[in-house]
Amino acid sequence: MIDRPVIAIAGAGGDLGSRIATALAARGANVRALIRPGLTNKERARIEALGVTAVAADPASIDDMAHAIGQAGCVVSALNGVREVMIDRQGVLLDGAIKAGVPRFIPSDYSADFTKTKPGRNRNFDLRREFMARIDAAPIEATSILNGAFLDMLGAEMPIIQPRIHRVLYWHDADQVLDFTTKDNTAAYTAEAALDDTAPRILRIAGESVSARDIAMTMTGVSEQRYRPLWAGTLGSLGVMIRVAKLVAPQPDTAFPAWQGMQYMRDQFSGVVRLAHLDNDRYPGLTWTSVGNHLSSVSQLRS
Repeated sequence: MIDRPVIAIAGAGGDLGSRIATALAARGANVRALIRPGLTNKERARIEALGVTAVAADPASIDDMAHAIGQAGCVVSALNGVREVMIDRQGVLLDGAIKAGVPRFIPSDYSADFTKTKPGRNRNFDLRREFMARIDAAPIEATSILNGAFLDMLGAEMPIIQPRIHRVLYWHDADQVLDFTTKDNTAAYTAEAALDDTAPRILRIAGESVSARDIAMTMTGVSEQRYRPLWAGTLGSLGVMIRVAKLVAPQPDTAFPAWQGMQYMRDQFSGVVRLAHLDNDRYPGLTWTSVGNHLSSVSQLRS
């Protein structure tokens, strides 16, 4: 009998993490989901229903993490938050993996190409850049998955589609191409990368790359109403809106304020975070969800 590869994952109780855990289990991995001590039986059962084994470990203890992670071939992080999570807690996970002798680590990047942005302009990207520097200095191999924006957010958390007026908002240029990938596609690809001992430092994927003009044409097709792009301002004006939002509605570091999403949109519409040299074909057999398929399934966008 061939031993199943052991993959440890942090964040399996979350939205993306649960999808990655499911994708790993479907590929025959022996998945260990790292959970907090004292998690309720109901929550533990929900996580184990994904086809994984839940292993309790103190998220603040390197020794606990190392013990829980031991013998894993790769540690996958699907943690989500701001500094307390992305730097501090993920740092304990990294140190635990190193102490346990785990050869590979996939950090919780899952974003547009933050490596090309300037520090101080996007909190989301700044945290990932800081952790990338930390992991690159560590004695462990790492693979970052960059997937653009989550397609699942289009029309929801990324409200550029305006059904009431049949418009698609854009800043600067209606033909600026934006990268989108669904969470399910990202999870499936991450599972493949976790099982791939030869995966490189960065893998870039996009389910589809489209412009605001393309999205308007797609919405016209799926809604049977004519949609057109609508100029919402310059990138500079969007920057002003971000600064005003931070002053008017400041939120604690544990929150995901609206201005953080606005920072993400600004950087997408600037084109600086576009993904180049996509690695979609590295793992044959994956089916990518298009923007049209996604929008067709989101009934609330139809008028």
